Amino acid sequence: MKRKAKLLPIRLYGDKILRQKAKKVNEFTPEINEFIADLVFTMYEKDGVGLAAPQVGRSLRIFVVDPFWFHEDQKKNPIVLVNPEFIKFEGQITSDEGCLSFPDIFETVNRAERAIIKGQNEKGETVKFNADGLFSRAVQHEYDHLEGILFIDKIPKLRKLMITKKLKDLKATTDENGVNLENYRKK
Repeated sequence: MKRKAKLLPIRLYGDKILRQKAKKVNEFTPEINEFIADLVFTMYEKDGVGLAAPQVGRSLRIFVVDPFWFHEDQKKNPIVLVNPEFIKFEGQITSDEGCLSFPDIFETVNRAERAIIKGQNEKGETVKFNADGLFSRAVQHEYDHLEGILFIDKIPKLRKLMITKKLKDLKATTDENGVNLENYRKK
C-alpha cells in the first residue's frame, strides 16, 4: 500500500536552517523518496510554485517546482531537482517575488531571464532543463535556498529597510535556536 504524503511545516524567516548551505544527497533511499513526496504535497497545499528542503527543516540539496500548475486548470506537473547545478544564465528580468518562508512579503528581484540547470530526479536519473520566464525565476529562487540565500538578500538596501518591521516580527516568532515555533502550533 502506498504511503499518503503528509504536510510539512514551513520554516519562516528567522529559522537558522534557512541560512545554512544544504548537504548533498548521496543515496536515493525510500526515506528520501517519501520526503520528496511530502515536499511536493506541501508545495501544492501551501499554494507555492516551488519549495526547497531547508524550508521544511531538512538540510538537503532538494527542491521541487511547478510554476504553471495554477495557470493550467490546476494540472500538476512537479519537477524534482536533487543536487542541482546551473550550467548557464542568459539575460536579466525584474519581477515581484514572494516566498512561503516570508508570508505576505513580496519584493522586486532581478534574476536571469533564462537558465540551464541540471540535477537528478527522484529516481536518481540525470535531468537537464532549459528554463525561462517564471520557470527560470522559480529554479533560481529555490536553488538560492540550498545555498542559504534568501530573496530579501537580492533587494536594494533601501527596500529592505522599508520592510524591517515585517522581518523583525517574523524573526520574533523563533526560539533561541532559530526554530519558528508559531509555525508548529498552526499545524
